[in-house]
Amino acid sequence: MPDKVSRPGNRLMDRPEYKSKQQPLTCSLDTSIFEAVTLMSEKNFGAIVVIDTYNKVLGVVTERDVMNKLVAKELDAHKSVVSDIMTKDPRVASETDDMLDWLRIMSNERFRRLPVVDNNGQIKAVFTQGDFVSYTWPDLMYQMKSIATATVTKNWPFFLIGGGVALYSLLMVVVISSIN
Repeated sequence: MPDKVSRPGNRLMDRPEYKSKQQPLTCSLDTSIFEAVTLMSEKNFGAIVVIDTYNKVLGVVTERDVMNKLVAKELDAHKSVVSDIMTKDPRVASETDDMLDWLRIMSNERFRRLPVVDNNGQIKAVFTQGDFVSYTWPDLMYQMKSIATATVTKNWPFFLIGGGVALYSLLMVVVISSIN
């Protein structure tokens, strides 16, 4: 988990999308993989969170887990259970954690789904890297605009001189080519 305390507004739970996110798809340790994949398919989810009787996260099963740990090993989806292929003890965020901290962690550690829990450790949501990118995109665009504006404003005389030289060079090419 991130070390620092998040400022209000940057916390996962403060995002407007947090309250409107669909409930995470969950199952128990002994759910057959066939049943889990059927649920994932019906709901169009890319993962299912494995929980205990107290709604605490034990693991995550993703489409990739099914492909690499079930299909590639020719296991029977009806006889195998999610605990056989799940990613055990996945990284879990608190809903009060900082959103950008988790975006960095997910990017650096190369995982795409982040279960989010409340103060009691119970599953509340699952954030994906796509969620984080969509949340941070407007901020990123604003920062890029600010940097571009500051760069142009600060270096305006150089842009004018460079633009003048480029325009003069272009005109000279046109004039010389029209003479020949």
